[in-house]
Amino acid sequence: MSQFTVIRRDLHQIPELGFQEFKTQAYLLEYLRSLPQKRMEIKTWRTGILVKINGLNPSKTIGWRTDIDGLPIIEQTDLPFASTHEGRMHACGHDLHMSIALGVVTHFASNPADDNLVFIFQPAEEGPGGAEPMMASAEFREWMPDEIYALHIAPEHPAGTIATKPGLLFANTSELFIDIRGKGGHAAYPHETKDMVVAASYFVTQLQSIVSRNVDPLDSAVVTIGKMTVGTVQNVIADHARLEGTIRTLSPEAMNKAKVRVQSLLKGIETAFDCETDIDCGSGYYQVFNDPEVTGRFVQFATQQPDIQFVKSREAMTGEDFGFMLKEIPGLMFWLGVGSEYGLHHAKLKPDEKAIETGISFIIRYFTHLGRR
Repeated sequence: MSQFTVIRRDLHQIPELGFQEFKTQAYLLEYLRSLPQKRMEIKTWRTGILVKINGLNPSKTIGWRTDIDGLPIIEQTDLPFASTHEGRMHACGHDLHMSIALGVVTHFASNPADDNLVFIFQPAEEGPGGAEPMMASAEFREWMPDEIYALHIAPEHPAGTIATKPGLLFANTSELFIDIRGKGGHAAYPHETKDMVVAASYFVTQLQSIVSRNVDPLDSAVVTIGKMTVGTVQNVIADHARLEGTIRTLSPEAMNKAKVRVQSLLKGIETAFDCETDIDCGSGYYQVFNDPEVTGRFVQFATQQPDIQFVKSREAMTGEDFGFMLKEIPGLMFWLGVGSEYGLHHAKLKPDEKAIETGISFIIRYFTHLGRR
């Protein structure tokens, strides 16, 4: 078993939610400080870490971003190294992301490249979103990369596969938190109440018209209510409904249109059911848009590697706050195959750990190649 597989298993046992990654940060810092420090500088930002390896003859700074938080999911893998944090799991592969990043840092700490390298261990990718505030920090701005890269594991592809595409890769996303308030009462006297079960049901049904009637058919969008909490007992008419969901679109314009339409439909519900509503769109993530020129060079290199099976991917409705970084810095994100029967955010996700060494080796070769151009 490789050193970085051991690290992955250690990290898998201590998943923490966004901006609560204290054990994770401490583990990463302990390892990073064990490496040769001659050309390395380390900074912290909240629960995140930035690592700079000064190049031998730098003409630019190349960034690598990895996310470090877990998810509020009860693990069901039965692995001997399963999560020890109840109700928390690395169900999106960030444990693999971190171990791969540490592998790359380890190589370049002893074998510096010509260019400067900055490794960004970013908190809170799963929520509430760490990329945007981290980018605004003085720590990030001082070491601002000229180009930036990241990966995400892909359970649907076998280990050894790399997949990406120029342009749009991940969608724009926005959370939805909606409260609808009326007047409760006895089930036998509905005329004296304002029933929020009925109001919420009508609203959820009306939401379906946004994609079918308000979004350009040549664009794509998803509006999903994943949770609805309303009522207390069978013979009481509910005075409050809480709806939680998400909007996903393939363009910023469609996102704006969908949000406006949701708010308009809520105003109609207020009038129709004589109730009050509140909406919080929560944190939203900007689309992941791979720079075409950078991606073209990357794909050319990947297709020439004998141990890599390259696949041209399609855009996905998944969200990633790495999109905020790509909005300002040319770069790309790619999928790294991990061949799991269960997908991302699943309680039984079991990535193929062979992908760790594949990822480390490939990134080292690519960053070395960039320095020779």
